[in-house]
Amino acid sequence: MTRLLPLLLLSLAACGDTDPRYLMASAPATEVSRVSLRVATLEIRQVTLPAYANDDLLLREGADGALTPIEGALWADTPARAMTQQIADRLSATTTAQVAAEPWPLARPAQVEVDVRVSQMASRADGKLHLAGQFAVSSFDQVVRERIVPFAIAVPLASDTPAGIAAASGRAVDQLAGQIAASLAR
Repeated sequence: MTRLLPLLLLSLAACGDTDPRYLMASAPATEVSRVSLRVATLEIRQVTLPAYANDDLLLREGADGALTPIEGALWADTPARAMTQQIADRLSATTTAQVAAEPWPLARPAQVEVDVRVSQMASRADGKLHLAGQFAVSSFDQVVRERIVPFAIAVPLASDTPAGIAAASGRAVDQLAGQIAASLAR
């Protein structure tokens, strides 16, 4: 029996999940010049999502208003982690600040932290991906004025397929990163 255990474990590992996984991908940054921010370093805290949006399943709203999973379609990464990293990557590519997702990797703390709290993220029956909530800008050393900024973003869906929802999600997160950059611009 003990000789068969490694073979049994190997065969179970081979029976892994084969559902397609979709990236919440950012569009390539095309800006030639970077937005000049009032801070040199910026930490993006882990994005907080509602429970339904933080699951691995891609959801879409039906005509009855219910959010239902799309059969066989999963996110490639946990949505909160993917959004956090995408915001950090987008701000790093399009601004003058050094940006990283938490935990902050440098010895000296970041001048500013941004905490994003999403209250709604759903592919709705109106043909749009809705992303709403607020982000908080905090600065322990008061390098910038602390504040809470609401956001409401609606991005048209090219299609209500998993790929269409993933692409719209990526565009919505890019727009959110743009709003964060604008709030910190000189």
